[in-house]
Amino acid sequence: MTVRPLRAAGPVRLVALGDSLTAGYGLGPGEGFVPKLQAALKAKGRDVTVANAGVSGDTASGGADRLDWSVPDGSDGVLVALGANDMLRGVDPRTTRKALTRIVDRLEARKIPAMLAGMRAAPNLGPDYGKSFESIYRDLAAERGLVLYPFFLDGVAGDRALNQGDGVHPNARGVDIMVRGILPSVESFLDRIAAA
Repeated sequence: MTVRPLRAAGPVRLVALGDSLTAGYGLGPGEGFVPKLQAALKAKGRDVTVANAGVSGDTASGGADRLDWSVPDGSDGVLVALGANDMLRGVDPRTTRKALTRIVDRLEARKIPAMLAGMRAAPNLGPDYGKSFESIYRDLAAERGLVLYPFFLDGVAGDRALNQGDGVHPNARGVDIMVRGILPSVESFLDRIAAA
């Protein structure tokens, strides 16, 4: 019989590993995705801290390269929300798939659970690119048994009223919708962490 060491008392420590969508680009203090997600979890009675490991402009490969210093030892779980910049730059989906797989493998090796927030491809990139890119998240979640939130910007992408002037980054109202959408998936992820 294997005895698992007890986790130290205190909040569950999540890390949100991402890009400008996670970092809170263009938003004021407390308006970004990470503080709003943490507040929503606390409102649900969850004792959770969410660390912001979002770097504006980062690709999945950049996230993989900085993973070990972005996710400190003692982290209980990681929400991986990368790939938007890969898509915007038309990076070969095989490169993105390789980088996200590298992130999940490294977290697995460190015994830190991961969940994925997926991304959709812009229609102007064509159906072949879209199919190849969007399947990355489904495939990886299915192969590794990960919690998947299929589209990080669900309900926000393309809506001018929910985005900043650049049409790409959500405004504070858009962030509220992102958090509301992803919250059930994050709660499922937390339940898995608690049961492990």
